[in-house]
Amino acid sequence: MYQSLLNFPGSVFGEFDRLRRQLDEVFDTVGMPTSIRAVAPGAHPAVNIGTTPTSIEVFAFAPGLNADKIDVTVDRGVLSISGERDAPEEAQKATAYTQERMYGAFRRAMSLPEDADPERINARYQDGLLQVSIARKEAMQPKRISVN
Repeated sequence: MYQSLLNFPGSVFGEFDRLRRQLDEVFDTVGMPTSIRAVAPGAHPAVNIGTTPTSIEVFAFAPGLNADKIDVTVDRGVLSISGERDAPEEAQKATAYTQERMYGAFRRAMSLPEDADPERINARYQDGLLQVSIARKEAMQPKRISVN
């Protein structure tokens, strides 16, 4: 008995799986990500995005940076976080066999919802965590109406 449709001989699914493996091999040789969710090293810092009733909260994980090397901008409803991490001198001298910590410039951009107020944004960087808090427009927030 076949344990999976992927292993069934002559299966369409098996052909897709074979094609995926071949593409993985091709992209792996040129150092490109093979998944739509994969990210090339150094492409951007990891982020968590959430909301409260009064704000949109963005947390970017970027340890080892100086706050003056981080740039946060808003333009036409798009929040951009960019910066640069300098490589330590030891890393420049050593031969790297595996390099998971990224160096150099990075940029991350995300669309803001309609109720974000670009005039009321605060950014704070502490202990490798950048927190960007964007207030929601008061006119767009739900209001409680008292019934007489």
